[in-house]
Amino acid sequence: MNRREALKTFVLMMGGTMVGANVILTGCAPEDRIEDLNFSDKDLAYMDEIGEAIIPATDIPGAKAAGIGGFMAMMVQDTYDREQQETFIRGLNDLRTRFKNENGKAFMDAAVEERTAFLNKLKKEANEGFYEEEDIPKYIGMFQDLTLLGYFTSEIGATQALRFVETPGRYDPCIEYKKGDRAWAI
Repeated sequence: MNRREALKTFVLMMGGTMVGANVILTGCAPEDRIEDLNFSDKDLAYMDEIGEAIIPATDIPGAKAAGIGGFMAMMVQDTYDREQQETFIRGLNDLRTRFKNENGKAFMDAAVEERTAFLNKLKKEANEGFYEEEDIPKYIGMFQDLTLLGYFTSEIGATQALRFVETPGRYDPCIEYKKGDRAWAI
């Protein structure tokens, strides 16, 4: 199974709820989008660090090792419509500003634990309706969806974070699962 098929399967399993799902399922790019949207190497490194705060490295590599920044950029450029792209970009800038205002240092200068705690706080507050009129719930969800999708469909995520069998043997509907076992890759 190639990455495109894995993405389609993942989106279908999510019920097509992620931003950009229509493009993945139909193969048609949105008509209304920012055509010349490009992310700098600095932006890609920033998105890598956001992803690493969501899925940090442990005994297996984290989102940064999977190149999540490049994946996020590709998905935003190719599958998001103009409104979604603008929300994502505002989110990158807003996160940078909020983090610095609340922590007194830049997001890129903070430890992974500090970044993760800050993102978790924003996510919790967004879920509780604290930011009703702002884009925070949207962009936090975008960052999280893109990180999970990109990581678990990457080679690292599929082969090291999940159990992966490239060519499955017989069909076995009842595989014993022990607490702590890794989930199976798509």
